[in-house]
Amino acid sequence: MLTLFTLTCVIPFYYLFINTISDNTLVTKGLIVWLPKGIHFENYIQILKIDGLFNSVVVSVGRTVLGTALTLIGTTFLGYAFSKSEFWKRKFWYRFVLITMYFNAGIIPWYINMKNLGLLNNFLAYIIPAIVAPFSLILFKTYVESIPPSLEESAEMDGAGYITKYVRLIMPLSKPIVATLAVFSAVGQWNSFTDTLFLMTDPKYYSLQYMLYQYLNESNALADSLRQAAASGSQVSLATVLTPTGVKMTISMVVVIPILCVYPFLQKYFVNGIMLGAVKG
Repeated sequence: MLTLFTLTCVIPFYYLFINTISDNTLVTKGLIVWLPKGIHFENYIQILKIDGLFNSVVVSVGRTVLGTALTLIGTTFLGYAFSKSEFWKRKFWYRFVLITMYFNAGIIPWYINMKNLGLLNNFLAYIIPAIVAPFSLILFKTYVESIPPSLEESAEMDGAGYITKYVRLIMPLSKPIVATLAVFSAVGQWNSFTDTLFLMTDPKYYSLQYMLYQYLNESNALADSLRQAAASGSQVSLATVLTPTGVKMTISMVVVIPILCVYPFLQKYFVNGIMLGAVKG
């Protein structure tokens, strides 16, 4: 059963990949199913020539790295604070944060709020709203409460304060759950494009996902323009000429591949972290 489940996860990515490197005329006809035919990498070469692509990659990588780092700092520190019974009005503030998981004002009030904060066409719009993630806070707080109190008590006897305990004791012991939260945050930041859609009108702030989302909606026009650019001044094989189907599949792979590369480095912490963060004791 596990093997079958793994195959259902892997096969769609494999299917996408072999279609991006196969003869585009065969891909359009739906003849590429299990093995690639007429292998070439011209689709990727042409997609990488899209104007503004490099800038959008920088924006997406920047928001993913910086956003994930700040989310981990904000969420873990607040989760640690909420685990302390001496925290002033702890129950009230904890519920105040959690209620945002279930209720929100809607898109229009959110947009007005972001506008009043000066976050339109501002890179910080990608970072500030995500600093505290309520679901991740729950997981981290539960994990911290599973750490034996005697460890913190011994640190207090040596003169350690809250910040020292958080940095030198809690965080080193919380690597599994921190790695898990990092995956959640990084995937969310990398895949997000709706904030760009609503808040950004300046192309220099366009994320990779938003730019490729635009091209997916204009795949026919994009395929025509890339075909013309590739064919100008040279003889081009029909097998490597981009088609709308090839554009869609190649763009999908370009978006997915970078975030997939994050998982192998964090996989060993992932299952352990999510279980320990979800169940106390």
